[in-house]
Amino acid sequence: MSDHNELVRLIKPRALPAGVLEIEATADERAALSQRFGVTAISALTATAAFGEKDGAVLVDGTLRATIEQPCAVTRDPLAYELEEAFSLRFVPPRDRGDHADDEEFELTAEDLDEIEYEGDAFDLGEAIAQELGLAIDPYREGPGADAARDEVGIESDEERKASGPLAEALSALKKD
Repeated sequence: MSDHNELVRLIKPRALPAGVLEIEATADERAALSQRFGVTAISALTATAAFGEKDGAVLVDGTLRATIEQPCAVTRDPLAYELEEAFSLRFVPPRDRGDHADDEEFELTAEDLDEIEYEGDAFDLGEAIAQELGLAIDPYREGPGADAARDEVGIESDEERKASGPLAEALSALKKD
């Protein structure tokens, strides 16, 4: 996590919120996050989170919703779209990972992949939501005019490139036989 988090929502594992927690980012938080993620604006950001516990870990299942504004990857025209992502996280206190050498490889389980260690008496759910948002933003998002712009300058789309070339010709010859 960064030294300065834009969306801070501290949660104490000893006093987990009951029911579903609703989170809504302020205008200043959204502006800071849009700068962090290199998009024009984040005009809305909300999340819901439900808490549970298992084996000393705090389990958080939720959904984030955002309205993202960014330039089209092809035309650079403004593009706004809605984003909705489900997330499942495990917050765990630091633990000894065993006596592994720095260059030694070891297996991670599926549960390890979305596990976030925290120190002290609270973890920052807001920063975890911000990171989930960052992963969900498509930096190469295309608007409705992208195909026309490609056609105008003679750039083939991925589909057109796949439909031509040596591999496509070989496959076409096999289908004919």
